[in-house]
Amino acid sequence: MGAMLALAGTLTASPQALAGTGGTGGPAAPPAPAAPVTSQAPPAAPAPAAAPLTDVLVFSKTAGYRHSAIPAGIAAIERLGAEHGFSVAATEDAAAFTPGNLARYQAVVWLSTTGDVLNGAQQSAFEEYVAAGGGYVGVHAAADTEYDWPWYGGLVGAWFASHPATQEATVVVEDRSSASTSHLPERWTRTDEWYDYRASPRSSVKVLAALDESSYSGGAMGEDHPITWCHDYEGGRSWYTGLGHTEESYADPDFTAMLLGGIRIASGDRAADCRPETGYTPLFDGTQASLDQWRQAGPGGFTLDDGTLTSFGGMGLLWYPAASFGDYSLKVDWMMPGDDNGGVFIGFPDPQGDPWAPVDLGHEIQIDATDADPSRTTGSVYSFAAPDTAARDAALNPPGSWNSYEITVRDRQVEVHLNGVKVNEYTSDRAIDLGHIGVQNDGEGLDIHYRDIRIRQDGTQATDLARGRPVTVSSVEPGSPHVGANAVDGDPATRWSSAYSDPQRITVDLGAVHTLTGVRLSWETAFASAYSVRTSTDNATWDTVHTTAAGDGGLDEVAVSGAARYVRVEGTARATAWGYSLWDLAVLGR
Repeated sequence: MGAMLALAGTLTASPQALAGTGGTGGPAAPPAPAAPVTSQAPPAAPAPAAAPLTDVLVFSKTAGYRHSAIPAGIAAIERLGAEHGFSVAATEDAAAFTPGNLARYQAVVWLSTTGDVLNGAQQSAFEEYVAAGGGYVGVHAAADTEYDWPWYGGLVGAWFASHPATQEATVVVEDRSSASTSHLPERWTRTDEWYDYRASPRSSVKVLAALDESSYSGGAMGEDHPITWCHDYEGGRSWYTGLGHTEESYADPDFTAMLLGGIRIASGDRAADCRPETGYTPLFDGTQASLDQWRQAGPGGFTLDDGTLTSFGGMGLLWYPAASFGDYSLKVDWMMPGDDNGGVFIGFPDPQGDPWAPVDLGHEIQIDATDADPSRTTGSVYSFAAPDTAARDAALNPPGSWNSYEITVRDRQVEVHLNGVKVNEYTSDRAIDLGHIGVQNDGEGLDIHYRDIRIRQDGTQATDLARGRPVTVSSVEPGSPHVGANAVDGDPATRWSSAYSDPQRITVDLGAVHTLTGVRLSWETAFASAYSVRTSTDNATWDTVHTTAAGDGGLDEVAVSGAARYVRVEGTARATAWGYSLWDLAVLGR
């Protein structure tokens, strides 16, 4: 276990237990949001109920190299069946591939098959089986099989090319919400025969785990080396792993748990998002460096261990201040150990340290299994739109298991997918089309785990271009540490303060000409009652893009347009006897 790291600044409050209060409940809390006045789209079509896993066929015919681990693999799958309530039939007779016989099984495991193992009629029967919703599980040399059958190549995902000597290597677990990989550490070291494939299947499959080629000798695929994956295929579902060469693999509980998860996914017994995932940018990738980009609003906080955030105390919110997003797909993996409570927030402005601001201005996608109000349970847009309960219940993995949200925002239209199944759709009247995202720590004892937070940007992204850039100021409050750089350091506890006179200005150099969309000013108690925002491409000729004589402090969000390298805020009238004081100056754009 790694060291438990508390997020800085989150240990100052005395958290209260909020059991049974919903995602934003608790003593002394503001009232729940009013009933919505916006429209809700028709509910998503219910997902088909997961079929119970009762029968599995293991097929291990070889027409080429024969792996000595095949008997150990059969025995391991038989043990899994006995422990988890499904029967296992093992055969090397291709005559088992008839429509009538295959229909008995929810999944067929191709266990280190090699070469040309089925004739034309048997191939047709298996194609029909998959088209009818049957499951395929490929283990190791299943990728060294049926090279002249293009349909099979698509089913397995990639064909075998070569391998170096059996040796120890590191497996990087990319999807830690899958039923087959959620039990594994982020980096898993084990010994196996590591297959190279003719091409990476990443563009057409969901990669669950990949190899770190720097951890062993002889890998030939480079930085993109998938080793375990799943995908939906022509009516059925396919799950494959390149692991399983050695006999010892089948006595390894981590490997056999992965294999069990693969059988469950392929059979439809467990929900899984097996869609290809490309174009996503990690916002939290499990490292302290990525966590350092986030900020805590309100009491409580999060610890970090093995790439996982665990909430404590609250009610607070961990939010991502470096950018606000519009037209996006946000993916968050989460797990509640028991009857716990949390949520994912979208579409809110800078909360200024107040975790209730996102409640009032954005939306929470709730995580709570037991709230009596269906609009406050898992998959809901909290207090505004209940999920389709049939779809949600069919897709939801139980407490103690990992789940994955995909939350898409298009203008003000929100869709919620749970483990790949659409469970909610809602049209908001709030200005969520461009805003921040965050994850909630709801209260003491209502702990939620989060990991692998990533986003695909399909439209507008407003990045804070001023973060960490050079600034110049007209003055600094005498004898104070409140220098100009504090306004762009991303730390909500530091600020720039000027001398006690008018006018005063702060100028930030963005480093290059950018297209601007807005300027966000977070004032301290000493604010400007009158100020202007000016832009320049050369620090010589300036355009005034905003001016006001009615400033009231707090948070000012100023829409701007045009291109500039330099942005200046010039205060011309102080609202107090003190100087001008800015917690944060953000310049939004691309």
